[in-house]
Amino acid sequence: MPIRLDVPPAPKNIGCMKTSLRCIFVGVSLAALYGCANMPGMAGKSLAGTWTNSYGTVWTIKPNNTFDVDRYGKGKVDIRGTYAISGHTFTITGNEGKIPKGCEGQGVYKFSRKGNNLTFTLVSDTCKDRKKNVLSPWQMKQ
Repeated sequence: MPIRLDVPPAPKNIGCMKTSLRCIFVGVSLAALYGCANMPGMAGKSLAGTWTNSYGTVWTIKPNNTFDVDRYGKGKVDIRGTYAISGHTFTITGNEGKIPKGCEGQGVYKFSRKGNNLTFTLVSDTCKDRKKNVLSPWQMKQ
């Protein structure tokens, strides 16, 4: 005697449920990626690299929140310092080296990176030399 299993047909709205679950999954995935990109410390890593500007300055931003500056592009570090990032705010302090007079304090800037280009806008900084350099557009050194 054959065994008969009565299996009810799938609900007609199962396609809608699958689509909704896919949308939820995609939304959660995008939110997680955005969150990771904006975690403390992640922005510094996104700026890490060696940058140059039209003045010939070479700025090496390190992922450990330190930097080196070769002011004249001659292969010699002139200034070392630290930076902090909060959102898109970049706070910079030159700690040692040939720091120009009046540049002992912090400079605060907003930054924007698009591919190999990095730009800053002034929030506050009393150092004329640092403002001149930082506000110049930067290109990632290849």
